[in-house]
Amino acid sequence: MTFEEILQERIDSRTKPKGSLGQLERIAYQVGMIQHTVTPQLVDPVLLVMAADHGIVAEGVSVCPPEITWQQCINFVSGGGACSVLARQNGFRLRVIDVGVDYDFPEYCRVESAKVAHGTRNMLHEPAMTSEECAQAMLVGAHCVTQEAERGSNVVAFGEMGIGNTSPATLILHKVTGQPISSIIGPGSGVRGDALRHKQTILEQVAERYNPKSPMELLTQMGGLEIAAICGGVLEAYRRGMLILADGVIATAAFVVAHEMEPRILDNVLFCHTSEERGHQAMLEYLGVEPILSLGMRLGEGTGALIAYPIIESAVAFMRDMRGFEDAAVYRVDK
Repeated sequence: MTFEEILQERIDSRTKPKGSLGQLERIAYQVGMIQHTVTPQLVDPVLLVMAADHGIVAEGVSVCPPEITWQQCINFVSGGGACSVLARQNGFRLRVIDVGVDYDFPEYCRVESAKVAHGTRNMLHEPAMTSEECAQAMLVGAHCVTQEAERGSNVVAFGEMGIGNTSPATLILHKVTGQPISSIIGPGSGVRGDALRHKQTILEQVAERYNPKSPMELLTQMGGLEIAAICGGVLEAYRRGMLILADGVIATAAFVVAHEMEPRILDNVLFCHTSEERGHQAMLEYLGVEPILSLGMRLGEGTGALIAYPIIESAVAFMRDMRGFEDAAVYRVDK
């Protein structure tokens, strides 16, 4: 038998009707394949929240002032954010990394300093980053993942914080899939009505300005520093054989770019939920993946990954600890 057959037989031979645990069986199979074992373990899960600001906010694409980025980062590390609460609840270590926040955090603050720039440039007028800045941001993500792998973690989730970051996420999806911006744009932090139409106009103007020839060019011209950091982190986590948890529309935009660079990353990724953002649903369809949850969420910060984690734990637990028919002396009807 191949390992794939051994793994599937392990799942099928637990004391249950074949397929009766639904998505849990799919998740268990994928985790088993990642770790190449029929008794996988989830060790020391970590949430990496990458934070950065965006020059495009100057064009009125967000109803929120950019100061919220740094204020929320401090809220996260002091335990008051949604990601903070859910990370504690579900046993995740939380790290908040400043990749490009337009604010200098005080030394005593637990926001980690890895600042590449004080935010991206206004991509309506010039590329969001230089190629050097984009590469440096990707290295930040890769370095954080390396640190976690070396300390023994085998589960990494990615979150983000950055006012205005639904704009680069929408542009990335538009350029990769060719879908019109009008069909994938969303409210982000609450842009609706005339303000949403204005946002669409601005993003269409940005899209007309650039014609990226590679995923790296796309990330450089229309991405974000936190998106680049997540992209680099995903690629490194795949290289290290970790289980990777994807969140909502912003984080998944980074996964889309990483997938363009290395399609095999999908082998190691669980897409934890589908966001209320239309762009996120389009991303999941483009990647051909099935999300675990659909709860009407669109917060970001990695919250969708945190909420889905107990389900992933259940999938691993049943495959590892549930008795087989022979062990339990239960008659197996599907043989």
